[in-house]
Amino acid sequence: MNLELRNLDLIDIISERHLQLRDIAERDWNEASDIHISNSEWFILARIYRKNPSVSQVTRRVDMSRQAVHKFAKGLKAKGLVEITDSRHNNRDKCLKLTDLGRECYEKNLLLKKDLEMKIAEEIGLDRLNSLKEILVLNWGIKEY
Repeated sequence: MNLELRNLDLIDIISERHLQLRDIAERDWNEASDIHISNSEWFILARIYRKNPSVSQVTRRVDMSRQAVHKFAKGLKAKGLVEITDSRHNNRDKCLKLTDLGRECYEKNLLLKKDLEMKIAEEIGLDRLNSLKEILVLNWGIKEY
């Protein structure tokens, strides 16, 4: 193991790898597509995929303010990826839904991320990759705030 990584704590190691993987995923998408989508926008698209959540529901699931989520949603709408409609239950809230183009982009990006995952498997081995995934989805006994 790299000496530099041994001196980092678990949270920093996970954070560094997360940033690295997100940067690679964003770069791969932006090289393959004419539609530029930022990591923050992907994060919101993931919360909308196969759902029709309100802006307030998305806000509770991401580490962004309601204003930031609304701003990103408007940007995604301008790109033709998201529809924004009035909520049936709250006149002040808006609901978000992927358009056909948004769903298509999201699913193409899933394939790009799967390719990246396979490249990682080639480097560290499929068994290690599967072990890592199993560890990451385990219940760590950490309570959410």
